[in-house]
Formats: sequence, C-alpha cells, structure tokens
Amino acid sequence: MTIHSLNTKRASRSAESRVAAQDWRALVSELNAQGCAVMPGLLSAEECAEMAALYPHQEHFRSHVVMARHGFGKGEYRYFRYPLPDLVEGLRTALYPRLAGVANDWNEKMGVAQRYPAEHAAFLKCCHDEGQTKPTPLLLQYGPGDFNCLHQDLYGALAFPLQVAILLSEPGEDFTGGEFVLTEQRPRMQSRAEVVPLKRGDAVIFAVHNRPVEGSRGYYRVNLRHGVSRLRSGRRHTVGIIFHDAM
Repeated sequence: MTIHSLNTKRASRSAESRVAAQDWRALVSELNAQGCAVMPGLLSAEECAEMAALYPHQEHFRSHVVMARHGFGKGEYRYFRYPLPDLVEGLRTALYPRLAGVANDWNEKMGVAQRYPAEHAAFLKCCHDEGQTKPTPLLLQYGPGDFNCLHQDLYGALAFPLQVAILLSEPGEDFTGGEFVLTEQRPRMQSRAEVVPLKRGDAVIFAVHNRPVEGSRGYYRVNLRHGVSRLRSGRRHTVGIIFHDAM
C-alpha cells in the first residue's frame, strides 16, 4: 500500500465533485443550529479500507501519539506528513471554501475580528507566517476499551473554527460502541451532549472551539469539545481533517 494508491481512477469521483454534491444549504443550517452536521457517504467502502490500511506504515506520518501516555484517553493516532495523501489533500482543499463562509459568519456574530480567506492555500500561508507549519490531518485507531477524552484541536494562535472527521469502519460490523460525542458548554447553564450516529464513509463537520447561539438579547458564545465514547469491541479507524497547521 502506498500513499499514492489513493489517487487512482477507481478511488472514485474528484474531491470537488463529491463535496459539491452534498446538500450545503441543509448542512449549513444544521451547523448553525447544532454545531455539527453529517455528510453521508463522502468516501466509498473501498476508499475507507485503503485509507485505514495506511495506518501501520510509518513512512506516511510525521508523529505517533499513544493517548494514554498524555492523559488523552486510550487508543492512538498518527499525524500525516506532507505531502498528504491525495484524497485527504483534495478533500481538505475542497471543503475549506464551503466552510470559510460559515466560519466568517460565526466570527461576525460572536464579535471576533478574525476573517478567513476564500481559498485554503491562502489560509495555510497565514498559518505558516505564524510559525504553524506542521500538517494536522490525522488517522486514528481504537481497539476494545479505547476512548478519546473530550478535547479541542487547537495547535497554535491561529485556528480554523470547523473541522471534519470521516469514519472509516462500519459500526456493528467492524466495531461496537465508539460513538462520536460533542458537548456544548453554555453560559450559566448545564452542558449539552450530542451523540452523532455515523456509518462507514460518513463525515461529520463540527465546531473546533466556539460557535454562536442566538438568545433573547442577540448572539452569545458557547464552548465545544468533542471525543469518542468507549469501544466495546472490534477496531475503529477515523481520518480527521483539520484545516489549520500546527506549531
């Protein structure tokens, strides 16, 4: 298995066409209402298997993290090195412009001055100018009893407000348990939890850190964290697409 095997014709449609085929009006509406939204069938079963099969091959990755060593949970993940797999690079590039408008709208509603350029290459230049040059897309692996503590993927001063996770394994067949969980901390209120059901090849878009919520006196800011519940059995792989780079 080579990283370039993900750039074959049988790997399917281009990233641009598959992203464009999603119902973006509904996705944006769900993001604004809930802080997350599901893109069904973003990857084929074959693409999921090919992506997960990269995990044992260290040459594709810049670092390997065992969660238990850092108090992150149980399980492990590897950050891809540049150049990214063609499929990951293509999706990162194609998804960003669709989400930049949402990110700018959120920042305006929250009174945040930061605005994001329309193209991902321009945003990456901003990251690199801040010294954030390490790629952040990653491949995660969980086994029985593994879980991912609630967290936020912030790697420096500059962070894009949305990210994407794609489930590469089939729930009920490859694994049980291991649900994607999002929590929302609201001012002077108890936290709200959202469990997002996914099938193999589905992608979830979700807020990295904050999002605006409309109240009786205008918009206020809520704080979000995400994680994965305990795996009961089997093995679960996920690819994460984070749009900002790391220090």
